[in-house]
Amino acid sequence: MSNSLIIAIAVVAVILLLIGGFTQAVQFLLYVGIVLLIIAVVLFILGRVRGGRGRV
Repeated sequence: MSNSLIIAIAVVAVILLLIGGFTQAVQFLLYVGIVLLIIAVVLFILGRVRGGRGRV
């Protein structure tokens, strides 16, 4: 094998590793965002039910 082929394979491997790690991080952050959105909606509904009339 030539050195340029080995370098090209190494670069592709590093790029694939970075893309794989990035998509897993994005997927994790997506789940965190969904959970935070659900918590925000529940707190909003509880605030409205408990006494939202006096507030603006």
